[in-house]
Amino acid sequence: MKPLILLTNDDGVLSPGLAALAEAVQDQAELLIVAPRWQQTTMGRSFPRNDSAGTIEACDLLVGGMKKKAFGVTGSPAQAVAHAVLEIADRMPDLCLSGINYGENVGLSLTCSGTLGAAFEAFSHGIPAIAVSLQVPLHHQHAADYPAMDWRACQRVAAVWVARVLAEGLPPDTAILNFNIPTGADHTTPVRITRQSRRSSSRFSRPEPRPWQLGFQLHSEPDPLLDQAESGSDIHAIHFEKVISLTPLGWDLTTKEGTP
Repeated sequence: MKPLILLTNDDGVLSPGLAALAEAVQDQAELLIVAPRWQQTTMGRSFPRNDSAGTIEACDLLVGGMKKKAFGVTGSPAQAVAHAVLEIADRMPDLCLSGINYGENVGLSLTCSGTLGAAFEAFSHGIPAIAVSLQVPLHHQHAADYPAMDWRACQRVAAVWVARVLAEGLPPDTAILNFNIPTGADHTTPVRITRQSRRSSSRFSRPEPRPWQLGFQLHSEPDPLLDQAESGSDIHAIHFEKVISLTPLGWDLTTKEGTP
C-alpha cells in the first residue's frame, strides 16, 4: 500500500500553489487534499468558532492537467487539517505537506503563519510535516486571485524531501521541516540548513489617525532593518544569500535553560 500524504495550505483549496505541490509528489503516494475553502493567510493555528465553521465541500483541483478530488473546509488551516484527520481520511496520513505558500514563512512570522499552523496541527496528531513557501512580494501574500508563479524550484524541493522523509522519517526532536525558497531559485539553487531568525522580514506600519470605531486592517511593509538578520538564519539565507532555507522546527517552545 502506498503511503498517504495529506496536502493542505492557508491560501485556499483552489490555490495554484497547492495544485503544484500535489503535482510534484503525486507519484510517491496517495494524496488526500484538504485545505481551507477560502483564503486564510496569517490565521496561525487558530480555531475560529462560527455557524459555518467545519462545513466541508468537495471540489475538483486541476493537477498536472488532470482533475483530482479535493475538500474545502470552511475555517482555518488548522481546522482543515483537524477535519481531514478526524473525519475525511480513512487512515492516518503518513505525512502532511503544507504549501506551496504565496510568501515566505520565516523569523518571527512563524507563529502567525497559517502554513505552519496547519503543519503544527498535523504534528499534534502524530503526523510529521513539511512546509514549503515561495518568496513573493507582500502585496501577493493575501491575494485571492492567485497570481501566476514559477513553482518549479519548490516542486523539486518537495519531491526530493518527501521521498527522504517517507523513507527515513524526520530528524530527532523535529516536528516540521520548514522550507523557504527565494525568488528566482532554480534547479541549481542549493539548500542550506538554517535557524529561525529573531527578526521578521516585514512589520506592520503605523496607521494615520483614524476613527477607532470603524474597522481597519493593519498594513505590512518590509522591515527596514532586514540587513541585521543573523548570519545562518532563515531570513539571511533567502534575502541575502539567495539560497533555499531549510529550518528544522521543534514542538517544545521552552528555552534551552528551562524553567527555574
